[in-house]
Amino acid sequence: MTSAKTTLTPSLVGLFALACGVIVGNLYYGQPIIALIAPDVGLSDQTASLIVSLTQIGYGLGLLFIVPLADRTENRRLTLILLAAAFASLLMAAVATNGTLFLIVSLLIGLATVAVQVLIPLAAHMATDENRGRVVGNIMGGLVLGILLSRPLSSLIADHFGWRAVYFTAAAFMVLMGGLLALTLPSRQPDHKVTYVRLIHSLTVLWRAHPALRLRTLFQACMFCAFSLFWTVAPLELASRFHLSQTQIALFALVGATGALAAPLSGRLADAGHTVTATFGALAVGGAAMLITLLPSMRGVIVLAVLGVVLDFCVQMNMVQGQRAIYALDPMSRGRVNGIYMAGIFTGGAIGSAVASTLYESGGWAYVALAGGLAPLLALGVFVANYRKA
Repeated sequence: MTSAKTTLTPSLVGLFALACGVIVGNLYYGQPIIALIAPDVGLSDQTASLIVSLTQIGYGLGLLFIVPLADRTENRRLTLILLAAAFASLLMAAVATNGTLFLIVSLLIGLATVAVQVLIPLAAHMATDENRGRVVGNIMGGLVLGILLSRPLSSLIADHFGWRAVYFTAAAFMVLMGGLLALTLPSRQPDHKVTYVRLIHSLTVLWRAHPALRLRTLFQACMFCAFSLFWTVAPLELASRFHLSQTQIALFALVGATGALAAPLSGRLADAGHTVTATFGALAVGGAAMLITLLPSMRGVIVLAVLGVVLDFCVQMNMVQGQRAIYALDPMSRGRVNGIYMAGIFTGGAIGSAVASTLYESGGWAYVALAGGLAPLLALGVFVANYRKA
């Protein structure tokens, strides 16, 4: 197996972070512009929501059935193949005139976007034991910035150039990142030679064998549920209650993106042995920050902006602590372990997104704040009871 730990320079870590941020945006570009896409491709209001759902489903399937290939397939080649598939899918979305075709392409975009989850374990493999948390934290900072900035970027491009320009731009990004990664990524051929069927079957073996993997997945799934609840409802609250424009809401998201700075800090805390404290703090503060907005006096735009920053900070703090822990479980299985972890996390996020509108319509912000606060506190209770295993 080719190992290249000595080549993991700060500039290469920066490239990993940039690549993850740019690629993961593919999952979110369509969310704020569904109302523009649907009539243009012949989708009804009821079926338009499938654009987001199918992209997320595709990503989930990719986490379980493509990412494990990182443990048996040369990582650089696998990443470039996925980027090529993402480029083709985004290009088809940009020129699609048929609703059914657009929905199929949305699924494919999600599948191909799992390239980011091949890159993160690759970086973890290249890092030393002493700085793995820092490396993963820096890269996750880039990934979260991509998540948070993709929606306002999509809205701004669509407002000025139309929704198709969003997908053309995303396709161009894939060409750019593919070229940069082709020139800079080292080769890594894993030692695993098992069949694909046995590789996928081993996911259940890893899940059963490692309590830390199960617990860390649960913790971050709860945090990401709260994260998705907030960022799904916050634009609705800002528009309906405070009458903010789309541009102002985009600026709000930019402020919230500063919470991504927690990722590098979290990596340093993990490397220094402060995992228990950092995890406890992230879960406790994240839950409390949501619940405090139940108070009528804590409902202003500034309070929501601060909440966005704090929640993003806590999500990243807990995410990197979990990754640092699971990557130490089995160095030969980091691709599969990462796939399981991320599949669980995005399941939590999907649940948050799915119930957000219903909660908001039923009880307004109060229901959202209550659900978003209880999810991290549930994880906190499990963590206190099982922190040694986690």
